[in-house]
Amino acid sequence: MYSTAITGSGVFTPEHSITNDELVVAFNTHADLFNAENADAILAGTMVEKPYSSSEFIFAASGIERRYVLDKLGVLDPVRMYPKMPDQSDDDPSLMAEMAVDAALQAMAQAGKSADDIDAVICAASNHERAYHAIAVEIQNLLKIDGFAFDMNVACSSATFGIQMATDMIKSGSISTALVVCPEICSAHLEWRDRDCHFIFGDAATALLIERDEELQTPHFKIKSTKLATQFSNNIRNNNGFLRRTRDQMDDRHDMQFMQNGRRSQPVDATHSANFSAGV
Repeated sequence: MYSTAITGSGVFTPEHSITNDELVVAFNTHADLFNAENADAILAGTMVEKPYSSSEFIFAASGIERRYVLDKLGVLDPVRMYPKMPDQSDDDPSLMAEMAVDAALQAMAQAGKSADDIDAVICAASNHERAYHAIAVEIQNLLKIDGFAFDMNVACSSATFGIQMATDMIKSGSISTALVVCPEICSAHLEWRDRDCHFIFGDAATALLIERDEELQTPHFKIKSTKLATQFSNNIRNNNGFLRRTRDQMDDRHDMQFMQNGRRSQPVDATHSANFSAGV
């Protein structure tokens, strides 16, 4: 059994950010439009009036003051209320791969590693741009890394599960070095029209270089132990998927985006604990 360490890290952050005040202006304008359009149903009691959001409510509920996004204009359009991404051909790199490569190159440079030193690439994310081909294999190809790559999704805990998977493979001796990348375009699956969750997510990508800890002389974080645990909850849900069209459900439904019901007293989706110690 080998011991493991994190020797490099990187992060990609989009250039656009949205403050709470900006988000509230867009949401409240959207609420006015929705309430006016459905005034008769609201008056009849068959539809609930959409309440206003506020910067104070957002900060009290989440502690968030701003979020970074790939597209700002689409999110802040009170009629659209979701990002507008550029068209890409099949020959263009996917957005998730581009983000991941940016973060990965930072992690590799910090660790002093090249593509030849890496055995595996894990793309761990809560949502993937497509089902196949795997985003991880695309990232592997763009970075010119040999070996193997695969995607994994464990909702909000994808990153921690990716670290665990890489650590276990290195400990067993099947590989010596792994790149764990976590590109998240959460703005695309967040329901910006829902007051209870419209403020939660932004977009970013992180990368970690994990390798055998064999008398490392460079700064690193030794992975001393890990433990995974999951517990089912319906409080967080997204009903979208490839079976949607088979049920004639292609209409615009809020439950096809990220939905959160924080008022229900059920356990969270997944938990992960890990102990790290800094080493030199």
